[in-house]
Amino acid sequence: MRNVQVPLGDRSYAIKVGGGLLSRLGLVCARLRLGPRCAVITDSNVGKHFAKAALKSLAASGFEAVLITVPAGEKSKCLAVVEDCHDQLAAQRLERKSFIVALGGGVVGDLAGFVAATYLRGIPFVQVPTTLLAQVDSSVGGKTGVNLKAGKNLVGAFYQPQLVLCDLDTLKTLPKREYVSGLAEVVKYGVICDPILFAQLERSLPKLLQRDVPTLRSVVARCCEIKADVVGQDETESGLRAILNFGHTIGHAIENSSGYGKFLHGEAVSIGQVAAARLSQKILGLPSGDAGRIEKLFVQAGLPVKIKLDAARRKKLFAAMKLDKKVSGGEIKFVLAKKIGQVVWGQKVPSGMIDEILG
Repeated sequence: MRNVQVPLGDRSYAIKVGGGLLSRLGLVCARLRLGPRCAVITDSNVGKHFAKAALKSLAASGFEAVLITVPAGEKSKCLAVVEDCHDQLAAQRLERKSFIVALGGGVVGDLAGFVAATYLRGIPFVQVPTTLLAQVDSSVGGKTGVNLKAGKNLVGAFYQPQLVLCDLDTLKTLPKREYVSGLAEVVKYGVICDPILFAQLERSLPKLLQRDVPTLRSVVARCCEIKADVVGQDETESGLRAILNFGHTIGHAIENSSGYGKFLHGEAVSIGQVAAARLSQKILGLPSGDAGRIEKLFVQAGLPVKIKLDAARRKKLFAAMKLDKKVSGGEIKFVLAKKIGQVVWGQKVPSGMIDEILG
């Protein structure tokens, strides 16, 4: 097992990465001295595989746990589902000393984290991410929230978990498309911060695609180390943390303008990262060889790198970009790369250039 610490003073917490960790959920929660009652929030897909094991582990350590199951999919990241979760927590008489376990992928983690942040003005929660994307990215750093019709993650809070428990065995049940989608965020960490990791991914991609546990343990832990370091320096995204959004300005707009669910998050962000690399060539002089390596790695992973847009869809995409959380003074700001392993944030990009690179 690998341990990574998120350094946030008295709100610091551990990320544990390894196989067979779900059976230890109750034990690690007991060590955190969490309250005796909790709610496990999961979705209809993940619950079938892992809810029983999570509840059993919690019960074995003396916790009284209730199960809340939401529909699977991005559409559950909405205020109506948040309200329903609040109502169920209240009906079960959960108190401020109670806690929530987020058992699932990025949707469940974002939703359950926001429910925890807002129920009784905030109760503790634990992240148990069961997708690759959630393990390397969304479960770490305290971003919680839900979508509006106008855009992705427009309602939310920075609210840190007490613990992140990444059981690599849970990745075995992921459909291939969802697993591969998570690789987009893995590649991102190499692009923004670590050329050695990027080169490792180029070498080890076949093993990653086979879900080789030792390779996963190394890669997932390294991604968590990078994010923990960034979050420790800039928890609320006032500067450095913005680099984690490489490829996300266009990626989120693709998700929103296409209708949530048509593209998985990683698929949209893959297209967004390749587009950001092309913009980086034009604006910051990213070497063509680096841009080529970025696109090639996504292609080899089986992820999309371009999108076809008619005039109507192009208009919707640009409208969605202008609602992005990173827009300032009406200007869309991008994270762009100088080279693999080095990016800068807050870059202004002319709309005409974005239009051009989208083809």
